[in-house]
Amino acid sequence: MGLKQLVLEFGFWVLFISSIFTNNLVVSSNVDKIQEVITRGNILVDGKNVIGTTDPNFVCATLDWWPHDQCDYGNCSWDQSSLLNLDLNNKILMNAVKAFSPLKLRLGGTLQDRLIYETELQQHCIPFIKNNSNLLGYNQGCLPLSRWDQLNTFFNKSGAVVMFGLNVLNGRFVMRNGSVVGSWNSTNAKSFIEYSLRKGYKIHGWELGNELTGTGTAIRIEADQYASDVISFHNIIQKVYKNEKVKPLILAPGGFFNPIWFKEFIHKTTSTNIDVVSHHIYNLGPGSDMNLAEKILNPSLFDHEVVNTFRGMRSVINNSAQVWVGEGGGIYRSGRNQVSNTFLFSFWYLDQLGLSSSYDTKTYCRQTLIGGNYGLLNTTTFKPNPDYYSALLWHRLMGNKVLSTNFSGSNKIRAYAHCSKQSQGGITLLLINMDKMNRVEAKLNAVNGSITCRHNGKMTNVREEYRLTAKNGNLQSQSVLLNGKELIVDDEDNIPPMEPVTVNAEQPITIAPLSILFAHIPYLCLRACS
Repeated sequence: MGLKQLVLEFGFWVLFISSIFTNNLVVSSNVDKIQEVITRGNILVDGKNVIGTTDPNFVCATLDWWPHDQCDYGNCSWDQSSLLNLDLNNKILMNAVKAFSPLKLRLGGTLQDRLIYETELQQHCIPFIKNNSNLLGYNQGCLPLSRWDQLNTFFNKSGAVVMFGLNVLNGRFVMRNGSVVGSWNSTNAKSFIEYSLRKGYKIHGWELGNELTGTGTAIRIEADQYASDVISFHNIIQKVYKNEKVKPLILAPGGFFNPIWFKEFIHKTTSTNIDVVSHHIYNLGPGSDMNLAEKILNPSLFDHEVVNTFRGMRSVINNSAQVWVGEGGGIYRSGRNQVSNTFLFSFWYLDQLGLSSSYDTKTYCRQTLIGGNYGLLNTTTFKPNPDYYSALLWHRLMGNKVLSTNFSGSNKIRAYAHCSKQSQGGITLLLINMDKMNRVEAKLNAVNGSITCRHNGKMTNVREEYRLTAKNGNLQSQSVLLNGKELIVDDEDNIPPMEPVTVNAEQPITIAPLSILFAHIPYLCLRACS
């Protein structure tokens, strides 16, 4: 991870330094016809201590409300991906969600605070219509109950786990300076929640508001008022679900981290009124930035502002609630075409999953499943973009216990280790090589708790490797290779199988330049994973 302080905390820094072995060789690369450097390094994993835990279903994705005419920097990237008109009969979409078994879906986004719901009290229902003179650029839109029924049929068939973001601006007035005055009118939201319960719709969580916290947006609600809204919301949920043994989670505020604002918010809500404190991540900047590729491949950028956000959230929340990234898209204003929908973006995305889980983030919701230029699925064809396969491999391989991990030998390698979902006691490594020339050969060492173990009842001396590379070496390709074979849906729109290659344990772990490696290591059992 590059987080040396974690190594210090576990007291094996001296061992780490003494075990470094670096030896650079130069060979010729047949693909790129450039000089490729072989760097030898060391992966060190603490086998005794767990530094974080995630939800077993850590990976999450979002679905948004943006209409087809939402355009950013002259690029209109949303097409028919809105929750109001997304083709729910598309087989790739269904199979893409089913493959996770289950996939968490967070329904929301900017326009959720301009959305009302058709109920017996609200029968006039019109879609969003673009109007730049209106709040957030659109008139007030409406979700017809017939569409809500269709969505829940899809969720039920696909096995999705659903979080729904509610409108917290209803009944309020937004001042010219962006401050919000007036009380939240919860009547429409309460009727919608009651309808959902009567229909038997399984909502895992209800979230209140979107990006209305202290900084980062044009509209804001003060922390004490937001806390009061959450307490009122909690009382509504308790009343509506009073006869239910399992009640849905309460999530808020879904905004950008500001330590002063969040500290006051948490102090005044208390853990009895909120289950999940959600925040958003767009650390790479706007989609108009011409230097996004360089930023993504510069790991030093990830170790400052983003680390401070994850560390700050953990410190402020202090176990009083779960911490989720409710929306992580990296590049705000809909992402950037040929960047956030290509193999290049997996370097940022998988590092986000690794880094956030190291700071005890329980769930990470990627913006988006489909829609904009940062969808896991192509907005028009529905075919998976490279990040879809990255997310699916993480979901299948990385367990919920996070281990302290460090790599020596190159500062362009990001290294993470979790207890494995594939074997009891074993681990799964994630190695991300952001270097354009260095092929890394690494030895794996574990301290503080390595034990002899068996995989499927037998001793084993092989590991399973999943190597992700860009098609034709083009980082901005929307196709990805797994162990040299392109991943594509078949003629029946099924998600392809993702099979590993087996490698003898005595061989060093090798990761090519500008590639990603998941390695399931069943022969290394750690006490932290037993």
